[in-house]
Amino acid sequence: MNLLDKYLVKQDFNSYEDFMANFSIKKPENFNFAYDVVGYYADVEPEKVALVWCDDDDCKKTITFRDLDVMSNRVANMLLLLCIGKGDSVMLMLKSRYEFWYLILALHKIGAVGIPATHMLTTKDIKYRVKEADVKMIITLSDNDLPQFTDDAQKDLGNILKLKMLLNGERDGWLSFYEELDKAGEDFVRPEGKQATKNEDLMLIYFSSGTVGFPKMVKLDFLYPLGHIITAKYWQNVIDGKLHYTVADTGWAKCVWGKLYGQWISGAVVFVYDYRVFDIRNMIDKAIEYNVATFCAPPTIYRFLIKEDLSGYDFSCLKYAVVAGEPLNPEVYNKFFELTGLKLMEGYGQTELIITIATFPWMQPKPGSMGKSSSWLKADLMDRDSGELLDVGEQGEIVVDVSDGCPIGMFKGYHKDEKLTNSVMYDGYYHTGDLAWKDEDGYFWFVGRADDVIKTSGYRVGPFEVENALMEHPSVLECAITGVPDEVRGQVIKATIVLSNGFESSEELKKDIQNHVKEVTAPYKYPRVIEFVKQLPKTISGKIRRVEIRENG
Repeated sequence: MNLLDKYLVKQDFNSYEDFMANFSIKKPENFNFAYDVVGYYADVEPEKVALVWCDDDDCKKTITFRDLDVMSNRVANMLLLLCIGKGDSVMLMLKSRYEFWYLILALHKIGAVGIPATHMLTTKDIKYRVKEADVKMIITLSDNDLPQFTDDAQKDLGNILKLKMLLNGERDGWLSFYEELDKAGEDFVRPEGKQATKNEDLMLIYFSSGTVGFPKMVKLDFLYPLGHIITAKYWQNVIDGKLHYTVADTGWAKCVWGKLYGQWISGAVVFVYDYRVFDIRNMIDKAIEYNVATFCAPPTIYRFLIKEDLSGYDFSCLKYAVVAGEPLNPEVYNKFFELTGLKLMEGYGQTELIITIATFPWMQPKPGSMGKSSSWLKADLMDRDSGELLDVGEQGEIVVDVSDGCPIGMFKGYHKDEKLTNSVMYDGYYHTGDLAWKDEDGYFWFVGRADDVIKTSGYRVGPFEVENALMEHPSVLECAITGVPDEVRGQVIKATIVLSNGFESSEELKKDIQNHVKEVTAPYKYPRVIEFVKQLPKTISGKIRRVEIRENG
């Protein structure tokens, strides 16, 4: 039996309209991904490859579903021996180590709450997360500052954090992953009764980095993985038995979007490149060496890629490529198409959502557009003041219909914060805080976060349209548009720019960039203020922090 048939009413569609009308997910009773997907393959097709892993030291590992099942059984037994059980929160800061997949599956098996976190956290970040989510155990690597940061945080945490474990190396006060694993057996029986997981149980918490304020605790339940069938099968277009590569370490929600749930349900092989330092050429080399068939990355990766001389590369193994994380500049789309012959298929979602708006396989992409609404999480545009749904061409907030409850794959509110949940979930809609407009074909065009829109001389200007114009200038590698106060105009547009190699800042270059923007977009949108910087401030998930640029003038 094809596993997708088990969870979908219909699997194959001949058009976007067919997809919109007929896609539906069957809701199973007490679904648990670790048993019902990984365990299924382990029983039916045990030698099917699940994951291919490599690093910069030429270490490599091919992991089958039987390997995953056996190792996650052992890890589950290990955790139970350490008194980690159903409902306990465990934070994983493991970058892209293959043991992450053993651990996350083991947490699912015992019903514990997984909290994946980036390796870029500081003492303050760790302290905040442990306190807010009642983290009982932290598992991390020894070859970075996280053990020291964790020890420093623990001094102010009382008895909340019970256990600390290192995946490699030794440290006083820390358990060794492999020493403890040696004490655990391979046999593990799916819990029943009170210890069994239920669909509505809390499975994951993600601290969404956000661009303002403290991170929010996004709650995801045990049905959540099924929603990512849409992400993997109908947006990333993964291929059964072929390698899919999503660029994201395990601390990002993008990892479970592209390196776990939907990919394995769809039968694809997850590819993981565990690099020490990001290098775009090394990434390309690995993808081609391992014959990656489908690829997903944020626009930043594509921006770096198109700046390289790739004339000597053979991209014939690559069949499909998608982009998400922030809006894509059309200039990047066009240059990638010239290099590879592939049309980048854009998508939109949040940590709170699965893929919600996308350029699906049956659609012709419009460079710069996110695509159309998914059939499952139905997106629309709403006037933020009146609450009225908007017509073609009108700018409004992206909202998702939850009048019949939150669909499978969508978050179930913010953990321990009902007030915050109610501030975004009301009157039958989830309010994303993102602004867009929709054209006559139903394609959504991103404008910006509601707080990022600039009001200058009576005009409302979204940062993305100006950034698009800037990216067409050969000197611009990265940029961010913000508004700065002005006595006459209210605000004027400011461009903060990282220059490409070979360019140096000058007043002449500023004028050239300004004139370029005036030529390719409405003249009132040109940046009256330009600042050249070495790098842009970003969240730990890689999103540009325009709020920090605004605060620093």
